[in-house]
Parts: sequence; structure tokens; C-alpha cells
Amino acid sequence: MRFRSLQELADVCAEEGKPISAVMIEDQANESGLGEEEIRRRMSEYYAVMKEAVARGMREDTTSASGLTGLDAQRVGRLVQRGESVLGADAGKALSYALAVSEVNASMGRIVATPTAGSCGVIPGVFVSAQERFGWDDGRMVDGLFCAGAIGYVIANRSFVSGAEGGCQAEIGSAIAMAAGALTELRGGTPMQSVHAVGLALKNTLGLICDPVGGLVEIPCIVRNGFGAVTALAAADMALAGVRSVIPGDEVIQAMLEVGSAMPEAFRETAKGGLANTPTGRNIMKELKNRAKRSERERSDDGA
Repeated sequence: MRFRSLQELADVCAEEGKPISAVMIEDQANESGLGEEEIRRRMSEYYAVMKEAVARGMREDTTSASGLTGLDAQRVGRLVQRGESVLGADAGKALSYALAVSEVNASMGRIVATPTAGSCGVIPGVFVSAQERFGWDDGRMVDGLFCAGAIGYVIANRSFVSGAEGGCQAEIGSAIAMAAGALTELRGGTPMQSVHAVGLALKNTLGLICDPVGGLVEIPCIVRNGFGAVTALAAADMALAGVRSVIPGDEVIQAMLEVGSAMPEAFRETAKGGLANTPTGRNIMKELKNRAKRSERERSDDGA
């Protein structure tokens, strides 16, 4: 890759007069040895999976095996359809779509990790709702995914995208930043505006812990995907309006690394702290363990 930081990425774009997506496609082709057409074809397949997950989450039963989550995307969707959403139709749709994909993930459906399974709903929620709103074709959305990929590449190599390493700021925060930067480009923003969108988005998630109740990627992961999609829209709007991230995006990424590294183990996907350690969270964990023991006994009895 010709870039290792957001600033280097913006500099390459400025020197060559190209958007972030074009630079990423070229670098991906050079690194993989595949032609640009093949690379775009593969990304197009990923986007098809994202759209399929949105559709499934909005129309099928997404109740998880634990029974803890499911069908909230459809509840929000109905609110939006009735014209009762406080957010409005466009942001409300992004919210419901993000929830839909996350619920498909929790119910063992097929998703694309963007950048992780726990944050899989943000980019599809933003992208699919924006495509419907603005009438963009799939080719344009594929370009947006390459822009998001370039941003994710920088974050992953300069910090982390794993909740186990750096808390939920690393998962949801990275997804929001990727979606915000990509949407900024899709809406005609400059590469530097996309970089500012990344900084603005990540600032808003610094310190967010990873505290999955019962150790499952359900509570609070799913709702955070919904909130994340809305935050991405806000960050893109700010950047497109000319709002700058006073702290450069690369420095925000470094701050995320420092915060995540200092985060206690209890707040890094261990289910030992935060919401997982509330009275209700502990009761859920106890019930899940008891359920697992009962299932094991039943299997043992059947085998006997």
C-alpha cells in the first residue's frame, strides 16, 4: 500500500487527483496481483450479501437462539413507515437496517464482518439506506466499500478493530468511522473531508467498552450498531458542511490505541464488567449456563 496513515492517504489522493476508493482499488490490485475488474467483482459479491442481510432482517424471524434478541429492526421499521420516527425517514431507515443485519448475525445468519461480526450492521445500514435514498447503483456502492476498506486498513494497522483488544470503541468506533468516511466520498466530499469524518466519528466513541451480556454478540452489541449508523450519518454531514476534526484523524486513532490498551480486562469482551456485570446481566448469564447444563444432561440421557 502507498499509505499507512490517513494523512498519507489524503496526500496520495491529492497528488493523483483521485478519490480514496480509486487509490484503494489500485493498491489492492497491485498487492493481490488480481485485476481491478476481479477485485470489484468480489467486492460486489460482498455488497450483495449485505443487502441480503438487510432484507432478511427486515422480513424474517431473527429471534436468536438465546431468545434475548430479535425483531427489533422490524419494530423500528414499522415506526418509520408510520411516519412517527423522531429521527425522520432517512436516518430511521439507516437505524432499522443496521439493527436488521446485526440481528441476522445474532441468529446465525450470513453477514459480512465490517470490520467485525459484532459491528457488521453499521456499514450495511448506512449504505443500503443511502442507496435507496439517492438512487445510486451497486457500482457506486462498491466504490464506497473500497473507500471504507482504505479507512479500515489504516485503523487496523495503527490501532485495532477487535473488542477483545481495545473495547467496543475498536469495533463499533471503527465501523462508524469507515461508514462516515465512505458516505462523505459518496456524497461528493473530498478525500480530506472523508478524513475529517473519520476523526469526528472516532472522537465520539473513545472509551466505549465491550461488555457483552452472557458473552454473546447480542446485548448491547445490536443496539450499538443502530446507534452507530446514525452517528455515521451525523459525522458525514458535519464533514460535508466543512466541520473539521481539530485533532487530526491519525491522532484520534492513536488515542484510541492508548485508551484501549489501558482499558481493564473486564471491559474488553470478557463479559466480566459493564452491562454484563449488572444484576440483570448476571442473571442472564446464570440462566444461559443453567440452560446449557440442561441441554447437556438431555443429550447425555439420549445417548444412554
